[in-house]
Amino acid sequence: MIDLTSKDFLSKEQIKEQAPSVFTNAPASNVSKHYTHIPTSVIVDDMEKLGWKVSGVQEVKARKGVGFQKHLIVFRNPDVVINGDDGDTVFPQVLLTNSHDGKNAFTFTAGLFRMVCANGLVVSTKEFENVKMRHMGYTFKDLQVKIREMVELLPITVESMNKMKATEIGEKIALKFAKNALTTRFTKDQIKVFKIDLKQLIQPVRTEDAGSDVWSLFNVIQEKLITGDFSYTMGGKIRKAREIKNFSQDIDVNKKLFAMANELV
Repeated sequence: MIDLTSKDFLSKEQIKEQAPSVFTNAPASNVSKHYTHIPTSVIVDDMEKLGWKVSGVQEVKARKGVGFQKHLIVFRNPDVVINGDDGDTVFPQVLLTNSHDGKNAFTFTAGLFRMVCANGLVVSTKEFENVKMRHMGYTFKDLQVKIREMVELLPITVESMNKMKATEIGEKIALKFAKNALTTRFTKDQIKVFKIDLKQLIQPVRTEDAGSDVWSLFNVIQEKLITGDFSYTMGGKIRKAREIKNFSQDIDVNKKLFAMANELV
């Protein structure tokens, strides 16, 4: 699971301890001679110049290619905040993924950190497509432009959130949404075999999410699917769902769920 819950920022030492690959100074030996190596630590320094500090970091566990594997950096700018009229404060975040094995470009994705329940989600709209930057020809100026463009699109995110909060739905639609939401985590074949109590899936954990609007429903289901806070029956046995720990899957589930919620309104 992506760690979007930290309210503090990480020091260089903490980043290095949790994801050493961020500071790898040379590419993997099997990359093309045309590959331009830019350590992710350079982006960390450049993002800090723009006011974006590291609030979370993670790397893929690797048996081979240790030090060159895919990793994730979560940036948050303390001066960029979305204050909801209902006290629901949201901090926009920028998620960066990269690797040093020649398989990945710098990929930036817009994210949101919700203070009410320490929940994290990743925005998925036509406007917020993943922003990619090639290692070759990277400049601080290009980074500045990309980040500014993402920040300028934040009003669209606010508009989406407000529409979700303003859209009331009944239990029938909520259960249908929950059933469709399962496809973001499980295959169709798995869903055919599983027996899941959809009413359990839409049951809020906290009073703040007890509303009957799309935003509340989205947050309830998103949290449960990511943390594995639900059970299912398979082969006559009740099983507890597992927490999603792979950050690539975490991002994928979040984006698909947010897109489904957008379609609902």
